[in-house]
Amino acid sequence: MLTIRLQRIGKKHQPSYRLVVAPARSKMGAPPTEDLGSYDPRTKQANVKAERVQYWIGVGAAPSLTVHNLLVRTGVVNAPKKAIPMARPTSASPSPEASEEQGKAAAGEPVKKEDMPAAAPVSAEATADKEAEAPAAEAPAEEPAA
Repeated sequence: MLTIRLQRIGKKHQPSYRLVVAPARSKMGAPPTEDLGSYDPRTKQANVKAERVQYWIGVGAAPSLTVHNLLVRTGVVNAPKKAIPMARPTSASPSPEASEEQGKAAAGEPVKKEDMPAAAPVSAEATADKEAEAPAAEAPAEEPAA
């Protein structure tokens, strides 16, 4: 299966991209099947060979999400733009107070006792209940006699 995708060219910190047709599973180090145009993200200027793009889409080449949105913007493809999924942070952002304490601990500064959150007192009944449940949970199941 063929894919229409962007191949990065250009110097460090000066990206420019080539719009190419390449096998879907190939790395971009290999020569592409065909060069279909170019895109400069700094100036947002795109040069696209519209006839060749339409030909390759007709043959079955699937454009990547970014290329699809680029082709919609240039008017080569008449379809709505597709949403590009973005990675989201897995943990919730900590409160400002917690991040301040972590920053002090990482910097090697001593954390004052007043700054530390107070631990909830544990009742004697709760600890006794936990101790009673623990051996029952760890006891092995009875094995049937063979």
